[in-house]
Amino acid sequence: MSKSPESAELYQRAFLQLIAEDKTISFHAERGREFLYRPGQLLVGSEDQQRVVEKLRENDIPSRPGEGFAGMARLTLPDNPEDVPRIVRLLRDQRTWPNQRVPLVQPHHVVVGHGGLVMGNPGDRPYPTDPVSAPKYDDRLKKVRVGVIDTGISSGASSEHAEWFEGRYVLEADDVDPAYRSGDVFALQGGHGTFVAGVIQNAAPGVTFDPEIGLDHNGFGDEERLCRKITELGRKKIDLLNLSLGCFTEDDVASEPMRRTIAALPAEVVVVASAGNQGTQRPSWPAALDGVTAVAAAEQKEDGSVVPAFYSNWGHWVDACAIGNRASTYLKGSWHLPGEAAPTPFALWAYWYGTSFAAPLVTGRIAATMVADGISAAQARDKLVSGDEFHPGYGVFVK
Repeated sequence: MSKSPESAELYQRAFLQLIAEDKTISFHAERGREFLYRPGQLLVGSEDQQRVVEKLRENDIPSRPGEGFAGMARLTLPDNPEDVPRIVRLLRDQRTWPNQRVPLVQPHHVVVGHGGLVMGNPGDRPYPTDPVSAPKYDDRLKKVRVGVIDTGISSGASSEHAEWFEGRYVLEADDVDPAYRSGDVFALQGGHGTFVAGVIQNAAPGVTFDPEIGLDHNGFGDEERLCRKITELGRKKIDLLNLSLGCFTEDDVASEPMRRTIAALPAEVVVVASAGNQGTQRPSWPAALDGVTAVAAAEQKEDGSVVPAFYSNWGHWVDACAIGNRASTYLKGSWHLPGEAAPTPFALWAYWYGTSFAAPLVTGRIAATMVADGISAAQARDKLVSGDEFHPGYGVFVK
């Protein structure tokens, strides 16, 4: 593995360029309160829709109703697409609603993969590495079912990484990671889901998993897509759900669509989510939701010591941490960032870092504990996170 100090800067610049060019993503750049959102979309509790529409009309803000989701109504603001943060603050202000309850209102937040530093995206791209030996298969684990919402899975994962994936998932057409931006050149988070799936298998070799696409090949999604995928998996009788993704929100208010969707899952499902990668105590959602197991990252140094990862989010809402810098399964292709002299080829294996890759280690360890002790997912989770904190705000260290 050979890192270039310029690579991380180029990678970050590429993400920022994508955000600037994508007309479906807006960036609220208020320092310390940054978040991404869908321009012109306002999400409102269905019970509050009519009075919010009337209040918008009083303030000369036109709105049109759209299709809602997760118990939320959607209002489109055709004349104010970039003004959503200001309008949300207006509607959340008690002075706007004298002697009334403040309505439930928020932007439609954009969700990102947690594989470093720009709004939770990887701080650097992955690097080629040597093949990783497959862990010893445990037949008992096939009874445990893990949902993985991410960029999907490589179309050739079960053959190219047969010892890791063959027979452990059913590949559906809409589960295939559109990993490449052109030819065999990876998009900015192409292969993220295959990497995550490998980490789960390494921790729980033989576990059954169901890959679903909640992020595009650059690592962007939104609350609507994520909530729909969570609901779909909730109907499939999964035991665990891994979410190596998340978002910051306006004024750090919990994502109401995510809260409602996760609360509606069967009680026995354990949700594990990455804490995010900006080195801040700001909560990332859904990780910071009550009932979700939030995972920060620790870093293993070359001398073998383990320390809190410099990039990891942390705080009272974090339950556990695990090594975030690791090698895992990947795809064939190449990375060629704008500004790089030449592409870097990959041959099925990669080294990457982020809370994206700490979370699936914890997911896998919960699955392995379930079969080792003959206990439920919730009991296994509680056993793993019941020890002493590794470091303040990082939760229990899971090996």
